[in-house]
Amino acid sequence: MDAPFYFKLGLSFIVGAAWVTLSTLAAERFGSKIGGLIGGLPSTVLVGLLFIGLTQSPSAAIEATTIIPLSQGLNGIFILIYMLAAQFSLAAGLLGALSAWFLLAILVIMARIDSFALSVGAWLVLVLGCYLVAEYWMRIPSMGSLRVRYVPWQIALRALFGGTVIALAVLISKVGGPLYGGVFTTFPAMFVSALAITYRSGGVDFSRAVAKSIMISGMINVVLYAIMVRYLYAWLGLAAGTALGIVFSTLTGYLTYLFLKERVK
Repeated sequence: MDAPFYFKLGLSFIVGAAWVTLSTLAAERFGSKIGGLIGGLPSTVLVGLLFIGLTQSPSAAIEATTIIPLSQGLNGIFILIYMLAAQFSLAAGLLGALSAWFLLAILVIMARIDSFALSVGAWLVLVLGCYLVAEYWMRIPSMGSLRVRYVPWQIALRALFGGTVIALAVLISKVGGPLYGGVFTTFPAMFVSALAITYRSGGVDFSRAVAKSIMISGMINVVLYAIMVRYLYAWLGLAAGTALGIVFSTLTGYLTYLFLKERVK
């Protein structure tokens, strides 16, 4: 791997560390809806697609977006399994959810789906189904803020953990090529980090509440970002396409916030 990629890998660590820290602090200070909303905004996928475009080519980044809607839909299943298994322990929740995610990701890679329309269609089914299960079958309520006393080493540890997990996902996407890259840019690195931290700080109920909001935000905002830059990269290039994609995500994030505020219990 070339030196510029190591620089970009370091940058992904910094972005991931900041994003995980921000989302978990927001969840504790302002409640599960706000924390989940922030945690579900494009982070790994933004860094991953940009770096695929920079280290390989814009066309490789565009190709990687083909599978992103479907593979991001797998994160909904990841969250559902976590919310079920986390009632027993954090380890059971994360190991069960990650095992299911890797199994499904392998099946997606083996299927070698090259239809963007099929990928989007599967995502629509998954996002609706996962929302209905979490909101109306599991009936997991949202939760308000926590009283948490912070010390510097705790915040630093969050940043280290989150940045490492997200940088690892970016590394895998670099090594694997566009198909693996498309799948692993949606690896639930942010979810793993945020859920582990909120479980420790607020307990299982708080972590499950954050999980529901982060699922809704992530399944919507990440995919809409990927769809947007799929066309922007071809029309405007990487820099302008990423910048406009971020602006677009700000709008979809606000609309998601309104949905979480009005429609999610």
